[in-house]
Amino acid sequence: MEQPKRLSLGQRWSVSRPTKAALFWSCVASAVITMIVGFTWGGWVRGATAQNMALVMAEDAVVKRLASICVAQFQEDPAHDQKLKEVKELSVYERGDYVKKKVWAKMPGEQETDSKVAEECAKLITE
Repeated sequence: MEQPKRLSLGQRWSVSRPTKAALFWSCVASAVITMIVGFTWGGWVRGATAQNMALVMAEDAVVKRLASICVAQFQEDPAHDQKLKEVKELSVYERGDYVKKKVWAKMPGEQETDSKVAEECAKLITE
């Protein structure tokens, strides 16, 4: 009796004929796996998430630019050396309120001071 000849992987691949259903489900599985990998490890985000991230980055950039103006207004204060000591004596949480009360964080043309600008300004002043 002869042993049946064992086919190599390449030979088995060339003679295989997947059904339409197997081909369809393979494509669906590949698409799902690609999306899972892309959103989990690939850094993909939805449009709404990207838009929110862009808004936050833009707001942070504006706050940093306005904080430098606040620091300039602080330095124009005649008693800024004494007030710097007062700011440093306060806790980190109270410094933003102190800067806000002194109106250094109030930008020209605005009615109110922005608390985020005041907090960033206090951080820059005390550094």
